[in-house]
Amino acid sequence: MPDRYDTTRQQLAGHPQQWLITGVAGFIGSNLLEALLKLDQTVVGLDNFSTGYQRNLDEVRSVVSPEQWQRFRFIEGDIRRAEDCVNAVNGVDHVLHEAALGSVPRSVVDPIATHEVNISGFLNMLVAARDAQVSSFTYAASSATYGDHPGLPKVEDQIGQPLSPYAVTKYANELYASVFARAYGFKTIGLRYFNAFGKRQDPDGAYAAVIPKWTAALIAGDDVVINGDGETSRDFCFIDNVVKANILAATADEAARNEVYNVAVGDRTTLIQLYDGLRSVLADNGVSCDKRPVFGPFRAGDVRHSQANVDKAERLLGYENTIPLVEGLSKAMPWYIEFVSQR
Repeated sequence: MPDRYDTTRQQLAGHPQQWLITGVAGFIGSNLLEALLKLDQTVVGLDNFSTGYQRNLDEVRSVVSPEQWQRFRFIEGDIRRAEDCVNAVNGVDHVLHEAALGSVPRSVVDPIATHEVNISGFLNMLVAARDAQVSSFTYAASSATYGDHPGLPKVEDQIGQPLSPYAVTKYANELYASVFARAYGFKTIGLRYFNAFGKRQDPDGAYAAVIPKWTAALIAGDDVVINGDGETSRDFCFIDNVVKANILAATADEAARNEVYNVAVGDRTTLIQLYDGLRSVLADNGVSCDKRPVFGPFRAGDVRHSQANVDKAERLLGYENTIPLVEGLSKAMPWYIEFVSQR
């Protein structure tokens, strides 16, 4: 029996709709673009290339048909400019708001820029979407919202104090979304991502996520630095799970709206276990690495342990049959290897 995601994709393929993806040239945005174009949807993309790349859009173009690519319209713009947001939502059915300045360390270094993009930009998009009366508005929330709450696994209605400026901005998004439901009747869905990874996730730069950064280092034979004692744990979530959650949220019943949902696997992996897992999957792809990791200091603002309870998403969105860490690494590794070899 097909699950809700399979049924939803069949319905969308038979009745194409118009979507807006903000941050479309980024890691998550470009994967959403690929998935929607392969379903013959019409997509508008908004990006200013601050953390996204033209190469991501070029790669999507290479894996969809020419007819599907013709359904995509790109707008180079900035969510900090209200007029760009208004232009982008014109005629759109569904908004998938992914544009943001990610990274806890980046927010500690530059909290003002993080605020301007993640709060002011978010509010611009929220107002534009409300005024355009879009059918759905799904936004990227974050597991950072759980802050210092010690409970595991993380449940949506139990959060602690934020540990970084980034966490503050993502919590503010949820508060604005809730207020817009009460004040204007504009209901949204927030997706609290837990350590997403997969193809097109940039391994370069000071704020690269741990999986692409370590993978690139292992392939190159460079040192891998583990922040802390290696026992810090995360719920690593493969990109296909994130895409699934977004499509399910955008097409969810009215009763599932004005809510936030964990998007993860519901598992917990320590950094040492991740390191060993990466070496194993690389070995399966013909890349051997005998170097041991180097241990450094804990990062400011980091949460010690993170693991999601995904019962709510399963119950109200139909989010099920998720891809676990090792399977996701196996699917993503050929892309990482090819990307590193072409640098």
